[in-house]
Amino acid sequence: MIELNGVTKTFGSVNAVNEVSFKVAEKENLVLLGTSGCGKTTTLKMINRLIEPDAGEILMNGQPVSSQRPETLRRNIGYVMQHIGLFPHYTVEENIAVVPRLLKWEQDKIKSRVADLIAKLHLPENVLQLFPAELSGGQQQRVGLARALAADPPVLLMDEPFGALDNVTRSSIQKEFLELQELQQKTIVMVTHDVEEAFILGDRICLMDKGSIVQMGSPKQLLFDPVNHFARSFLDSQRLALEFKVVTLYDIWKSLPDDRAKGNYNITVDTSVWHAMEKLRSGEFSELQVVSPEGKTKTFNLEHLVRAFNQYKTSGSYE
Repeated sequence: MIELNGVTKTFGSVNAVNEVSFKVAEKENLVLLGTSGCGKTTTLKMINRLIEPDAGEILMNGQPVSSQRPETLRRNIGYVMQHIGLFPHYTVEENIAVVPRLLKWEQDKIKSRVADLIAKLHLPENVLQLFPAELSGGQQQRVGLARALAADPPVLLMDEPFGALDNVTRSSIQKEFLELQELQQKTIVMVTHDVEEAFILGDRICLMDKGSIVQMGSPKQLLFDPVNHFARSFLDSQRLALEFKVVTLYDIWKSLPDDRAKGNYNITVDTSVWHAMEKLRSGEFSELQVVSPEGKTKTFNLEHLVRAFNQYKTSGSYE
């Protein structure tokens, strides 16, 4: 869906992006992760030509983005930024409808699309006639996402989309993000400096430093198979918690004990080890029963769970 080949950008004497190359598959969420100044936002903005590269090529659906007029290109790409960028003198309804109106959609179609999006994003209908300043930060972020999705673009670019939110609101919106079926149909490139956010939301992660790619891979690959000292040390402070959150009961299924008795709480194989540990540590359940898609069951306690997780870590069989 998106391909970068040897893309380079300099600002004066600073080499902001240095021969970056990667591909993003259709309906994949690729997260660009790194510290401030590593080149991730510059890379993102070159995809929709907000910044022009000095060298290299960017393709979308096999076509160079440089061959398209910038305004035409951007109408087919949703864009969400940290500070949202809502028009302050437009109502919520007018903000969401900006691109469909540019595309000359019929008014009834626009109204239907706006109503559909606010329902999906858990916004009350009465916000439509309010102005951005009258909304909470979380509501503004949802409106910004609705605006980016309004014309149903196949590609969504997100630059620190939840960075301005408090931790509670941020966590809530991240959960909605994962569950929103419409977003699951998009090809997404997201920038963040928040490690946990990258690991929660990304199908793959592109770890950057000083304008170059350090490592690309699944969250599990970055955690369990770092390519160098930088890749390892970047995650060290959060490593164990991240491991518990990205490893699922499906991953450790073979190491869990065979079913011995009827558990008192059923969970699915896509449940993370972290979530299962929280359930067991709460004291509400001494054992959990996990059910596979094939209907097979296994029952385990906290000791079984930790043992199976440790066996998985040493197996080398992760993605």
